[in-house]
Amino acid sequence: MFCDVTDESGVNFTYRNGEEANHYTILESLGGGVALLDYDGDGRLDIFLTGGGHFGGTDGKQILGYPSRLYRNLGNWKFQDVTHEIGLAVLDFYTHGAAVEDYDRDGWPDLLVTGYGRLALFHNESDGRGGRHFVEVTRKAGLRKLTWPTSAAWGDLMGNGFADLYICQYVDWSMANHHPCTTSTSGAAHDVCPPQQFQPLPHALYRNNGDGTFREVTGESKLRHDGKGLGVLLTDLNDDGRPDLYVANDATDNFLYLNRGAGQFEEKGLRAGVAVDEHGVYNGSMGVDAADYDGSGRPSLWVTNFQGEWHALYRNLGEEQFHHHSQAAGIGALGQQFVGFGTAFVDVDNDGWEDLFIANGHVLRHPAGASARQRPVLMQNVERQGRRFFKDSPSLGGPYFRTSVMGRGVAVGDLDDDGWPDLIVSHANAPVSLLRNEGGRKEANSHWLGIRLIGRNRRPVAGATVTLEVGNRRLTRFVKGGGSYLSSSDRRLLFGLGSSLEVGTLRVRWPWGSTERWKGLKPDQYWEIREGEKLPQRFSSGKGE
Repeated sequence: MFCDVTDESGVNFTYRNGEEANHYTILESLGGGVALLDYDGDGRLDIFLTGGGHFGGTDGKQILGYPSRLYRNLGNWKFQDVTHEIGLAVLDFYTHGAAVEDYDRDGWPDLLVTGYGRLALFHNESDGRGGRHFVEVTRKAGLRKLTWPTSAAWGDLMGNGFADLYICQYVDWSMANHHPCTTSTSGAAHDVCPPQQFQPLPHALYRNNGDGTFREVTGESKLRHDGKGLGVLLTDLNDDGRPDLYVANDATDNFLYLNRGAGQFEEKGLRAGVAVDEHGVYNGSMGVDAADYDGSGRPSLWVTNFQGEWHALYRNLGEEQFHHHSQAAGIGALGQQFVGFGTAFVDVDNDGWEDLFIANGHVLRHPAGASARQRPVLMQNVERQGRRFFKDSPSLGGPYFRTSVMGRGVAVGDLDDDGWPDLIVSHANAPVSLLRNEGGRKEANSHWLGIRLIGRNRRPVAGATVTLEVGNRRLTRFVKGGGSYLSSSDRRLLFGLGSSLEVGTLRVRWPWGSTERWKGLKPDQYWEIREGEKLPQRFSSGKGE
């Protein structure tokens, strides 16, 4: 299904973590992310990649940054590095993650970049010459300096029509309290210390004031302070029309913040069954996503975990209850040698059932019982004895899925607008990979429908639930903020139709709003659906225009 087109694409970039200094810091373990955004409004998804960092200074212990990069999509799988022209060359700190949102509703996507010691918010503005550029507005917007921000998620959590911001933080490590850990199982003298050696840092929640500024509401929202945050997902998890938050924490319980309205959140991870594994033990959680993998119409939660643990599939039972379903759904067949990071539900073959992609790679230099470099995993969603089941399918993926890499951030997006989802994967100390989905060239009888949602007055749509009638099935997709790991994917929705050439009613439940319906959408096209407008707009034929 996938062809690695990196070499001919013009994207030649490597995330570097500074491990050559041999400090064996936990900082080196996180890696970097990928963000997809159409920054210049030409209808094509561009690619932003965080660069990481290294150690320098007279004592070799100063934490320095490597440049990040933005590649403009020229079409036909060709990209151009435009980092300097658009103002992003100023990024000079050790970077990890990226999150995209039009936070001021001016119609242009803005960019948040996270990393060790700080974060940076870039506003997308006209350059006065018919183009666009980014201007850093972190202090002007009221975002305070954070110690170690990682993943972030945008969405209207307060119901005021503007995108609020949740930011994960990791642990209180610094070079001042750093020391390599000794090992007893791998035969090596030293290795990276585990997160249990450090205290967690409090996460942050910012309310959007609607005037380009933010107010921190972490305390009044009663967020927990004991999570070592690496991944976060924002979507409606209990079908009440309000976007909720799920946080993947490393070596601490995961959080589930259910949105009760009026800026109030109830943390219900343990009671809902999504804080720990089937034995009641916390996991080392990194990547996160949600999807209706079983046709129930409800979003089940998916979390990638550390070696010695199952990746967690929490099946949504309704009424704010979940069940750890990994073994029953076939996830256990992967074993427990993988260390999973970036991940996504993605319908790679457009049959209407969402499959799973996982980027793997260890955090230790000398792991016992596993390899540092690990193969990526593609698990196909198939039917077995009347139930949905995930099957490890490296041959379906192609040659990339038989390589060994240090996978970290992953973004999913239709980079050529052909209706087949592509993958962009960031690796530690190895070039990024662009994986083109070849399904449209091989599966003549598989069809699809693409949807781009536009909220009234451009209000954020993360938290919307969209259903589509296809024959005797009802497909459900969820608009998300955050997700995967340190990354930001294409927010358009793709419905795989299989062999069907006709679709029924499209139903959109807007966050904090009403439910609307549309009929008569033709397949193999992208459609723009605007809140409150009855006529959808066709904006792509699905042929890479």
